[in-house]
Amino acid sequence: MRYIYLILAFIFLSISIFGIVVPILPTTPFLLISSVCFAKGSNKFYNWFINTNIYKNNLKDFVLNREMKALTKIYLMFLSSFMIIISIFIVDIIYLKIMLFFIDLFKYYYFLFRIKTI
Repeated sequence: MRYIYLILAFIFLSISIFGIVVPILPTTPFLLISSVCFAKGSNKFYNWFINTNIYKNNLKDFVLNREMKALTKIYLMFLSSFMIIISIFIVDIIYLKIMLFFIDLFKYYYFLFRIKTI
């Protein structure tokens, strides 16, 4: 099972690194998933991961204190809202449009009131 977690960790880490270059892919969720997979897979790889610059720049503040830099929050909210709004216009099912709208509202609530800004 450890090896499966390590394989998944490296897959999600690769996706998150690709997400740094491609603005459509979010980086932070994939880094969180890879962090969990590294922690369950191997202490050695987890320690390596938390000492990388990608972890320190994107996740460290969030994982330790549930806080993010203002610029990171704005970037994530803008990017995810952009993707949700595109989805709302593409989808023809009214219930799905309403659900996407409420997901977007919840995202703003969560980012503004549940995650501290540094």
